Amino acid sequence: MSPTPPAWPRRSFLGAGVGLVLHPSVHALAPRRLQFPRDAGAHPDTTTEWWYATGYINGGGSEPLFGFQVTFFRSRIAKTQGMQSRLAAKQLIFAHAAITDIQGKKLWHDQRMARASGAEPGQNPLDTASASTTDTGVTLQDWSLLRQADGHLQAFVKGADFSLALTLAATQPVLLQGAQGLSQKGPDAKHTSYYYSLPHLRVSGDVVLRGKRHAVGAGSTAWLDHEWSQEVMPPQAVGWDWMGINLLDGSALTAFRLRDKAGNAVWDGGSFRAKDQLFTFRRGEVVFKPQRIWKSPVSQASYPVEWVVRTPADFYTVRAVLDNQELDSRMSTGAIYWEGLCEVWDSNNKLVGRGYLEMTGYATPLRL
Repeated sequence: MSPTPPAWPRRSFLGAGVGLVLHPSVHALAPRRLQFPRDAGAHPDTTTEWWYATGYINGGGSEPLFGFQVTFFRSRIAKTQGMQSRLAAKQLIFAHAAITDIQGKKLWHDQRMARASGAEPGQNPLDTASASTTDTGVTLQDWSLLRQADGHLQAFVKGADFSLALTLAATQPVLLQGAQGLSQKGPDAKHTSYYYSLPHLRVSGDVVLRGKRHAVGAGSTAWLDHEWSQEVMPPQAVGWDWMGINLLDGSALTAFRLRDKAGNAVWDGGSFRAKDQLFTFRRGEVVFKPQRIWKSPVSQASYPVEWVVRTPADFYTVRAVLDNQELDSRMSTGAIYWEGLCEVWDSNNKLVGRGYLEMTGYATPLRL
């Protein structure tokens, strides 16, 4: 079965705080209740959308062997919407995939892009890319993220040096980000997105790296984000810092900030879910403080690979498991960014979670 939205109370740990200031905009997304499985599918009337699965894979023991990322992007091309030709590129599908080999201390990644058809996946054998509007179902050539009959998600990627065949099974309800799934990204109401997460997905399947197959061991865990928007970034923002963390006690932590060229926060937010309570962070309650910098020998960009992140839930130290987890996606989405597996310690210096850290706009300003 597809997960259904929870009806849990939402409040800040701090009680008071900086509220959202929404300025009217003709592009603002309307608050609405997300409906599943429909909203797990594509929203082709919006400008930008992505399905983003990340996690870590254990071997025979309890320590991770690999981190992984599988991301599908959909982009609506405004200038082609009036064209009648079936070959018109009205929608583009992009995909990124990566494996962090912890023991080998290397990131492996690949990318794809193609024009999307208007058909549902599998309806036309000539189509190389499509995105279902009824449930999660994105295909791009021989890559896919699809809902199976049993309700689980299946991710399949075959890259030049690696392949992934993973089943992601929900163990928790949908986590609606922001205000019941409407996430604020700036002071203007048009800079919002519909946004939900699925933390603590149970992972099974296989990983093949350079011809060697690795079975996914018990305790392997993933996180899925699905987000769609008309205009997600304020004009003064050059990128963002984001993390989605599966905490070892079963809780889930999201923290993000959009950043200007001086490194200051344009907007911030996130959430913390523990047991049956969800706490949504307000503007000003999340602070990212860099602790250690790594400079890419390829792009010359400098990334903070260790942070102290202050949230209403706790102060967390976030450390990359491998400094070089930079992805060059200039052959698809056009960006160079850092995306990688990290570990998280609480204010008592106790390891409390693992997840993914994403940093964009450090090499060049990000444009969506």
